[in-house]
Amino acid sequence: MGKRSRQRQKNQPGGRDDRDNAGWGAGYADIVKENKLFEHYYKEQGLVPDGEFEQFMEALREPLPATIRITGYKSHAKEILHCLKDKYFKDIQDLEIDGQMIEAPQPLSWYPDEQAWHTNMSRKIIRKSPLLEKFHQFLVSETESGNISRQEAVNFGHVCCSGVENSPGFVIANDVDNKRCYLLVHQAKRLNSPCIMVINHDASCIPTLHITADGKRDILFYDRILCDVPCSGDGTMRKNIDVWKKWTTSNSLHLHGLQLRIAVRGVEQLAVGGRMVYSTCSLNPIEDEAVIAALLEKSEGSLELVDASADLPGLKWMPGVTSWKLMTKDGQWFSDWAAVPTSRHTQIRPTMFPPKDAEKLANMHLERCMRILPHHQNTGGFFVAVLFKKAPMPWNKRYPKVRKDVPTAPSAPPDSDNFPESSVDDGAETTGDAQAENEAPKGAEAAAAAAQETSAKQDGVCGPPPNKKMKLFGYKEDPFVFLTEDDPVFTTIQSFYDLSPDFPKLNVLTRTHEGKKRHLYMVSKELRNVLLNNSERMKVINTGVKVWSRNSDGEEFGCAFRLAQEGIYTVQPYIRSRMITVSVEDVKVLLTQENPYLSKLQDEAHAQAKKIGMGSIVLKYIPNPNNPTEPQCPIQLCGWRGKTSIRAFVPRNERLHYLRMLGVEVFRDKQGLGNKHGDGEKEEKGQEEESKDDNGEETTEDKCENGDEEKS
Repeated sequence: MGKRSRQRQKNQPGGRDDRDNAGWGAGYADIVKENKLFEHYYKEQGLVPDGEFEQFMEALREPLPATIRITGYKSHAKEILHCLKDKYFKDIQDLEIDGQMIEAPQPLSWYPDEQAWHTNMSRKIIRKSPLLEKFHQFLVSETESGNISRQEAVNFGHVCCSGVENSPGFVIANDVDNKRCYLLVHQAKRLNSPCIMVINHDASCIPTLHITADGKRDILFYDRILCDVPCSGDGTMRKNIDVWKKWTTSNSLHLHGLQLRIAVRGVEQLAVGGRMVYSTCSLNPIEDEAVIAALLEKSEGSLELVDASADLPGLKWMPGVTSWKLMTKDGQWFSDWAAVPTSRHTQIRPTMFPPKDAEKLANMHLERCMRILPHHQNTGGFFVAVLFKKAPMPWNKRYPKVRKDVPTAPSAPPDSDNFPESSVDDGAETTGDAQAENEAPKGAEAAAAAAQETSAKQDGVCGPPPNKKMKLFGYKEDPFVFLTEDDPVFTTIQSFYDLSPDFPKLNVLTRTHEGKKRHLYMVSKELRNVLLNNSERMKVINTGVKVWSRNSDGEEFGCAFRLAQEGIYTVQPYIRSRMITVSVEDVKVLLTQENPYLSKLQDEAHAQAKKIGMGSIVLKYIPNPNNPTEPQCPIQLCGWRGKTSIRAFVPRNERLHYLRMLGVEVFRDKQGLGNKHGDGEKEEKGQEEESKDDNGEETTEDKCENGDEEKS
């Protein structure tokens, strides 16, 4: 969803629990859900259909209903959906809690394949009701495992990389707030994908990234960009209840310029033929249509708004508006830039108003923007616009990059109707710009940046952002060090696991230059390309998926590195030994018993296990299409073959996930897995050392090494 202003977030009291209880009086007893200025403003803007304004306001005063989206691997997603419908939704029907009838959850009509559901239950009811304890535990553990996402329905969107774990594409997620980056890492790590990178930059001046293509250095352009900008957040009143007392028209006036700069930087980095989605959780036209109109006007035909209504059948939305007014904090209205007094010019800018040229306005097709109102389908408020890039941005054609033969930049700022020099080149119009960027004299580069900064401050200019020097702030990340093909680490790994010849050794990295390598991670070859070409250009918080972890005692069994569950689906296709095929009953034993004897396995798996020496193993369940009562998705678990026992190294919430798919309901007690019983010999040497790390309770050192948690 659109992020709220950072400054406003810093001033907000309370934490997650307050948010969950929003609207129920806990922690917000002093906040009344009334704001006359808000009502007056939106009545005057006419964004709500006639006769519906009271419904609109009443919906904003109600708690936000619970919504979930299934996000796991495609085959697993079907099993999760079956589990939801067959077990939990049946138990929820016709319940009455605190005098409120609970309606059966319903699939979102506009989201495909029943992969998203909503219910009239609030988050507080789900969390607090004993009748819903099973459902709550399911939601918590499946969310932590990354198989479902609990977010607002209006935030459900397009999957950037379908089947991202094996896709040639990749996702780069960015946030300017260092702490929020670690929240992104936490969310992304649940997908266990080698195709995701989290970076930490100001989006309005995010650096141009380079890649190597066909042996030449080239600029990286993106096929899809989600431009989710900071906003005033008045569409989130149902969950962020403090917006009621803090809302004012000045919020949107302060954010408009930043939103526009971020949007401009986004379309600069968009590939021709690509799409950018601009979104906010604000209903305010100053943050919505005004930004889109300014962007379209200055694009001179390079961009067009896409009619995305056919992509979301069943979603109710209001078309974008073509006229709006602006109101100051003290209640003064303006409909035209010409009427704004000079004293207000630092606060109010021309781009905040609709274009005056009727033909130009009509050609923009602002009605293709989509505004989701809370009362239409019991959601939060949201705005979204889809932009298609038909050609390079005009200022990239007009202003080539600074070169050696350009000693200085113009001393005066460019005319307000033009764009300053671009901070990115669109590739087709000029040649050698990537090289020129590195060759330009420092004096000329500094002068160009100064000129850009001067012009960017002229809010009437919808130009590229200044080419700022990258600032490093927050926790200092460890380096990304790719292993060479002849790295001695591979010697024992190669032989122990009998890796296939096509195993991409060059895509393996670690997070240390010196000392022993503790963990090995894998990235896709495309992300490796990005990392190698931009190490000094961007601040990477996290990337890759852990595939091996050092087990110092494992060396006596032939290899000092054991497999990590996070990366098992990535690395297993290359492993040709140390694999045991297990049945449903075997998986149940392995996930419910702490350290079962080998004899507890069924005959086929038992025979395979006896032929394998001690150490790390893969436990693989292959679905049987002739037995539909069993899970129809493959399951791969990391394990350890002990002297006389066997053990699964699987994080707690993943254990719960797999057991649910097998029809076993296991509840957690305060210590962890409920109904858990140990069996077999004492853990083998080397297992205890790594058990906490692999059961979801990573040590501080583990967390910090790959940016897994927030640093203080």
